[in-house]
Amino acid sequence: MEAAWKNVQSVIKQNIPEHSFRMWVNPLEFQGFGKGKLKLDSPNFFSRKRVMDQYSILIEKEFEKITGEECKLSINIAPVKKKKRQAVSSNLQKTLPNLDFAPSCGRLLSKNYTFDQFVVGNNNDFAYSAALSLASKKNSQQNSLFLLGKTGMGKSHLSQAIGHHLLSEHITDKIYYITAEEFYNEMVTAFMNNSINKFKEKYRKGCDVLLLDDVHYLTGKKRTQEELSLTLESLYEANKKIIFSSCYLPSDITGLNDRLRSRFSGSLISNIEAPDFRTRVRILNKKSMRNNLTISGDVINFLASALTEDVRQLESGLLGVSARASLLGKKIDLELAESVVKDIVKIQKTITVDVIKKLVCKEFNVSVIDIVSRSRKQCYTKPRQIAMYLSRRYTDAPLQTIGKIYNRYHATTLHAINCVERGIKDNTITKKQVEILTGKLDAGKF
Repeated sequence: MEAAWKNVQSVIKQNIPEHSFRMWVNPLEFQGFGKGKLKLDSPNFFSRKRVMDQYSILIEKEFEKITGEECKLSINIAPVKKKKRQAVSSNLQKTLPNLDFAPSCGRLLSKNYTFDQFVVGNNNDFAYSAALSLASKKNSQQNSLFLLGKTGMGKSHLSQAIGHHLLSEHITDKIYYITAEEFYNEMVTAFMNNSINKFKEKYRKGCDVLLLDDVHYLTGKKRTQEELSLTLESLYEANKKIIFSSCYLPSDITGLNDRLRSRFSGSLISNIEAPDFRTRVRILNKKSMRNNLTISGDVINFLASALTEDVRQLESGLLGVSARASLLGKKIDLELAESVVKDIVKIQKTITVDVIKKLVCKEFNVSVIDIVSRSRKQCYTKPRQIAMYLSRRYTDAPLQTIGKIYNRYHATTLHAINCVERGIKDNTITKKQVEILTGKLDAGKF
């Protein structure tokens, strides 16, 4: 029967993507067949779950074709062969409960952002496979990954899942999860406190895995780019793991030095797109179970049909339905779900770049002619930048289109969006202005 299993693998190899076969089917080991049960071993829990979810029916079908025997797949996790390891020092053991993450080391990993909680579909299959392969250290030749996708697609989830997996398998690894903006702020603070050498030492010699989010924030920051380039050079030479994430391709991030752009481009670029209907249903079911919500299949299917933008929108709709049912003392049914998502979908279909432009002009008391003019006066520049930011956030228009509408180049548009994002994070007056405008857009008051 083991020969039959090899034949099954050969057939499956011809019917699924090569990377999927290498990642999931090829590592399975035949253990036996009896009483209609095909017994295989999988290297780990994640692999077992993935095969059972995506390939069990295909495996059973092909096995029955080849052997003529009815087949039910059973997968066990192969016992790990323990290797002798040097004793971990008492100092390292003491720091493990807090993952050795002082505030300057970046953010703590979210406990929910694991591979087990990530829903895999056609939109993110390759990114998931690449992330798990890197986390499992299966491919020593590929140590860097560039996760690409719009906000809310799951880039941070996959990035942190890698961190969680590595921590579970290699407890002494130093893993830093940080945004590009936080890297910049930490470097500036190090210069101000005359501790730049300590900063360099931490990242170049004290880091085993670097998870760096939102690398497009580095646009125009020459000194930070130079320091990051040198840091990455040290990490690459030491064969460390590096995971980047961004909303833009490396070639589309303006104002990057050649070395940094080359490093980003040399990574395995994995795109995450919007989930399809089937994947949205699975996301909603998983999140319902995690939040102990009992929701019928009809309601789940309705939400999956109506909320098509990204994962965050699905979460918002699910929590909205749950909250409304709790507050009104009603059961979660189609009527209640329709009332929750109706305004969301209506508003999203109505908001356009032109609508945003007119709303911003009205709020700042400037004319449409002024906001699209070549003037660099602050009274026009600020509204223009906020309008560009909101256009990117609320519409599907690409940067080139947004820039053209406001009579600006692609690079200027990206710079404007970054300026507004910094203002929001720095809690300046920009944050209040954006909150007022987003409130009106969300409420449909435009």
